[in-house]
Amino acid sequence: MALTGKAILNNSFLNKGTAFTKEEREALGLTGALPSKVQTIEEQSEQVYAQFQSKSSPLEKRIFLMNLFNENVTLFYHLMDQHVVEFMPVVYDPVVADAIEQYNEIYMNPQNAAFLSVDAPEDIEATLKNAADGRDIRLVVVTDAEGILGMGDWGVNGVDIAVGKLMVYTAAAGINPAQVLPISIDSGTNNKALLEDPLYLGNRHERIAGEEYLAFIDKFVAAEQKLFPESLLHWEDFGRANAQVILDKYKDSIATFNDDIQGTGMIVLAGVLGALNISKESLKDQTFVTFGAGTAGMGITNQMFNELLQEGLTEEEARKHFYLVDKQGLLFNDTPDLTPAQKAFTRDRSEFANAAELTSLEAVVKAVHPTVLVGTSTQPGTFTEAIVKEMAAHTERPIIFPLSNPTKLAEATAEDLIKWTDGKALVSTGIPAADVEYNGVTYHIGQGNNALIYPGLGFGLVASTAKLLTQETISAAIHALGGLVDSNAKGAAVLPPVSDLTKFSQIIAEATAESVLAQNLNREPISDAKKAVADMKWVPEYK
Repeated sequence: MALTGKAILNNSFLNKGTAFTKEEREALGLTGALPSKVQTIEEQSEQVYAQFQSKSSPLEKRIFLMNLFNENVTLFYHLMDQHVVEFMPVVYDPVVADAIEQYNEIYMNPQNAAFLSVDAPEDIEATLKNAADGRDIRLVVVTDAEGILGMGDWGVNGVDIAVGKLMVYTAAAGINPAQVLPISIDSGTNNKALLEDPLYLGNRHERIAGEEYLAFIDKFVAAEQKLFPESLLHWEDFGRANAQVILDKYKDSIATFNDDIQGTGMIVLAGVLGALNISKESLKDQTFVTFGAGTAGMGITNQMFNELLQEGLTEEEARKHFYLVDKQGLLFNDTPDLTPAQKAFTRDRSEFANAAELTSLEAVVKAVHPTVLVGTSTQPGTFTEAIVKEMAAHTERPIIFPLSNPTKLAEATAEDLIKWTDGKALVSTGIPAADVEYNGVTYHIGQGNNALIYPGLGFGLVASTAKLLTQETISAAIHALGGLVDSNAKGAAVLPPVSDLTKFSQIIAEATAESVLAQNLNREPISDAKKAVADMKWVPEYK
């Protein structure tokens, strides 16, 4: 039965607010339920944007936008489409970090999310059905919030990550917001402050781990695939002990993606390819140091490694290009407590005369002379002037990506990196960075934001009805993004700007869909990848 009256005003996917016409108000039982004036969506947007601007703090602005989303999804995205650069850091990183930290205090609405409890595996299917509410779900973002940004374990509060991620998917690529589902897996939390907080809304016990946890994940995946067989399953912010294990278990059987492992690796590789387009150098000639060998750092390393294999190197040759530095210093094959992902890229002590001294990033940089330095350490200020100048002394155009976020955790600022290298560094940061003026040149700083690539990739997979995400498709998406850099402009950024997000998300989606079709990995018969992408694109206008 069709919704009418108050029910339609309370349905955020159908509500138009004051934009309901006189005829619609009569037909839907809304006569007298709204002010007399019928507004256009443009008039509503102008009115709402003024209200947004009146909010004084970033968190207040985010709360305002979330309330708008909860009331009127179409108006929210229409407004975001007009102000994507301004809204992106508010609905997602870095302001989402503040929202997560204060989730218990500011909670107002579940925002169409599904909350799965590890204590009630028997409720998984019912929970997913209730949250979907009959909608045709094509994209799921799920988090257990053990490894949120640079913040660590935030329990059920981390659901805002899944909500924000899906908002970026829609704003950037155009997936229908009625076809997406954010999911929180509440397996407890090891965050003592949350466990002691009387307002905490999640399970009040330490995290369930090991076989019990993985059995719950199995049941979740089975139910998700049963209910939403056409969906892409996107994993977000799982802990380093589980993220790779879960991805490896399912990646060869369903369409699935881990943004922290694959997305981060993809955006960094695209940035490196963009930098090499500027420096006119080859990927095969680079020496990589990754500072921070957790989930993101290993995802980056693996993506670079796979690209070197695509370029014809053997596995043994490719591995020689990588050095991992974590809290212990350079990771050796006899370093205790290595993760499975780290073990593949450790070094042998016999390679170095001073192996025992390689316990710091500075010592490693002096020893191996990297051409590419990537930071995912969440250790602020660790790309020091001494380290950067040492690196620049041995390579003409050092590629330096301090990617940790939020801002307070960045390894260095773009301004310092440009200054310390006399304008030679090719820089990408994990958070938005202003242009840097140095010696009469304006240096544009590319943001190593996964949002530059995962919306187009995910949308292309959904539009092409992909059965799997392969390395070949990943590479196609990376090259589509890396090829958008204006390599001849002075001070050019290594990645395209967020302001062009919707334009190049379309390009990436088309490249992704074409790759899926070329490999015959589409579930449904599709002959034209570009048409499939265009036909599925949702536009935030009232119907």
